[in-house]
Amino acid sequence: MTYDYEYFKREVLALTAIDLNCYKEKQMKRRIDTLIAKHKIEGYDKYVHGLKTDKVLFEEFVNYITINVSEFYRNPEQWELMDKEMIPELIGKFGRNLKVWSAACSTGDEPYSLVMALSKHLPLSNIRILATDLDKQVIAKAKLGLYSAKSIAAVPADLKNKYFAQVGSSYKISNEIMSRVEFKEHNLLKDPYPAEYHLIVCRNVLIYFTEEAKREVFRKYYRALARGGVLFIGSTEQIIDYKEIGFERKNSFFYQKP
Repeated sequence: MTYDYEYFKREVLALTAIDLNCYKEKQMKRRIDTLIAKHKIEGYDKYVHGLKTDKVLFEEFVNYITINVSEFYRNPEQWELMDKEMIPELIGKFGRNLKVWSAACSTGDEPYSLVMALSKHLPLSNIRILATDLDKQVIAKAKLGLYSAKSIAAVPADLKNKYFAQVGSSYKISNEIMSRVEFKEHNLLKDPYPAEYHLIVCRNVLIYFTEEAKREVFRKYYRALARGGVLFIGSTEQIIDYKEIGFERKNSFFYQKP
């Protein structure tokens, strides 16, 4: 029997609930083939057997295919717009207890950036962020709150001085910030979405998805927002059919549910 990539996708779906059909195939298959070759494993069937029997191999696989590239205040000009316009507008509309969801949060850079951005407008006690990701390894790393100098390079100097402490060559974010974030595992392609959120942030993640999967996720984000709520996406993304979904575009990266 020939164990092809179709077989592998079916096995992965059964094992992990990750549907590889929703990712761009050429790009994802190349990543997986590279990982299999690294372990000198011959064939998808033997690799599937390894995923079923070796916990370390399994966790490495999940971590590898859920692409985790993140940094604090990525694209600072967009965060400046968030600070100057979006946050004040949302507070004016919904009050001081905003419901905020950082989806596909990776290693925590984004939800912690959100807490710091909100802290310029609200007391920390008013801030609560739901942060979700498919990969429990990156969630575990996020909960450590330890980052490289490169990761925090774009953090405004006043916030960096206030909320980070140097530990060797790394930087530890303060418990004040960390305590405002609740981390949960969540699969954007499979799990139910929360509801009535005022701000949803999901940036530079959906570029790896097929067009069909992207459209479905954007539709689900629309339903997850309260009326007047805002979706903040990444600089590498756009919602081509945003009008059909129901969004109004406030800016290239901010879309509102009217």
